[in-house]
Amino acid sequence: MVKKFTATCDFGGQKAPVTLYVGSPATGTHPLNFQSRWLSQNRGGTIPSEIMDSFAKLAEISEKNRVPFEDLCAYVIEELKSGGKLKDDAKQGEALAKKDKK
Repeated sequence: MVKKFTATCDFGGQKAPVTLYVGSPATGTHPLNFQSRWLSQNRGGTIPSEIMDSFAKLAEISEKNRVPFEDLCAYVIEELKSGGKLKDDAKQGEALAKKDKK
């Protein structure tokens, strides 16, 4: 199922929100490739590199762990909206892993 999110993109120095749609990318293809190209060619805009990099990493994680890409994106976006709970959970997981090693 396609997920949508809003990103602040750059249009020649002007920032504006753009709705982007995320589906299942083909293996080895950047998940935002077509939208990035369309935004550039038709509207003169660019998706921030940190967003492009993040989605590329999510695609790699999805492929490596055989997790549906859309589900992983939805999870990460919800975690970001919830105020960083993901970061807290990761720190807690690391602390527990260190305890188990002792």
